[in-house]
Amino acid sequence: MADKDLPTERTCGAMAVHERLLRTVPEYAAARAASETRAWEVATLRAGLARTGVTVIPVVVHVVSKTNAQNISAAQIQSQIDVLNRDFRKTNPDVASIPSVFAPLTADARIEFVLATTDPQGNATDGITRTQTNATGFADDDSVKSAATGGADAWPSDKYLNTWVCQLTNNLLGYAQFPGGPAATDGVVILHTAFGTTGTAAAPFNLGRTATHEIGHWLNLRHIWGDDGTGCNGSDFVNDTPNQAGPNTGTPAFPRITCNNGPNGDLFVNYMDYTDDVAMFMFTNEQVARMQASLDSDRSTIGTVKPSPATLKFQDDPFTLKFRDDGGTLKFADDGGTLKFRDDPVTLKFRDDGGTLKFGDDGGTLKFRDDGGTLKFRDDPIKNPALEKPPAVDVPMKAPAGDLPVVGPAPFVLATPHHSMAWTGSFPEAHRAALASGEEQLRDYEQVLEQYAQAQAAGQLSDADMAEGDRLYAEYLQLFEEYRQLAGG
Repeated sequence: MADKDLPTERTCGAMAVHERLLRTVPEYAAARAASETRAWEVATLRAGLARTGVTVIPVVVHVVSKTNAQNISAAQIQSQIDVLNRDFRKTNPDVASIPSVFAPLTADARIEFVLATTDPQGNATDGITRTQTNATGFADDDSVKSAATGGADAWPSDKYLNTWVCQLTNNLLGYAQFPGGPAATDGVVILHTAFGTTGTAAAPFNLGRTATHEIGHWLNLRHIWGDDGTGCNGSDFVNDTPNQAGPNTGTPAFPRITCNNGPNGDLFVNYMDYTDDVAMFMFTNEQVARMQASLDSDRSTIGTVKPSPATLKFQDDPFTLKFRDDGGTLKFADDGGTLKFRDDPVTLKFRDDGGTLKFGDDGGTLKFRDDGGTLKFRDDPIKNPALEKPPAVDVPMKAPAGDLPVVGPAPFVLATPHHSMAWTGSFPEAHRAALASGEEQLRDYEQVLEQYAQAQAAGQLSDADMAEGDRLYAEYLQLFEEYRQLAGG
């Protein structure tokens, strides 16, 4: 196939490779059975997943080219990495185009991709290899994966996702090897005109979704119709994808009903169908579970894990702060910058009087100084220690079943007494009360920080949430230092 003869419909060679390996590699069938057993345990028995965070997978891109056009640029390669990170983290803008009935199925795969920075010998690399070939094009026979047959040898597949970009024949857009196959051929192969979003990338496969599709196979996803032609009897072994009669191509209109799957019809917006790049937007919850099961088993040695996102959100039920996975953020209400924790008159307000943070009308204040933005306690003498007591904190509401524990009480320093020795001597009763208050506040911080730690261990904190946790920890250390000084330590 010449460069100018571009595919007009999606084709994938993953199942042809799968069937070839079943015939030619004796141990492949047993390896595939083990993969399916683990996937079944996760899907059916709800067996726990070991990787609860975001897996960051190093990618090596082997560019195998005969012409200058086929020797794609680093910018085109990076554009593909960017697409993968959006698609697998459900941050692709076109996720908004999913029919509303399918929106609840959409899931963050908790997988990210980076070009490798270290090669197998420990040398620095940009994650790209370039091989000049005499081959006019490659088929799905894995010849592109060996230097001996005009391609490029794989890097260790237990450490890298090998991706070969080349000219393919017979209108083939790409193919992948399922988990459990030979290490020397493990990875994905993509037609250079279907790779990334710039350079040689050509419509209707110029949005990088071919690599998304093939890496789905690499992580043990099947085609959504079950590869039985149009028989309605095949299965992708995923319960939340509707049964459908064969692949969808182009840009179908919703609903497309086959296999008696009305009223919503085929999930043709799924990355594992055959639609054009502009028409595929999502993985489902159970597809994600299947990919994560693969990372726990066949792919257990690849990638590093970082905490996954959790978000903090004030619910519609009164004043409770909960960990949520629904993209909510912790925001101040629109009613004059007031953050309320309950329905009684005690409110946390930002005042306009000189950068002072005040708590209701009870005289307790925190001031932000001008010396580097540090949050410091007042230096002005306390005239009436009774006013320094924080407002009473309500007992947190019980979380509904299924939610994580309610975070509370409010993770803020509600009041802090002056800790000078003069004040201590003048107000011994207030000093003892201040120590008790400080201890209570420290316990409150420790409770909140413990919940952050639990959420982090469960892989539920985003980078923003981690930063908020770091901020609260810094406040805790500052409060501890104030308490230590107050106690004369």
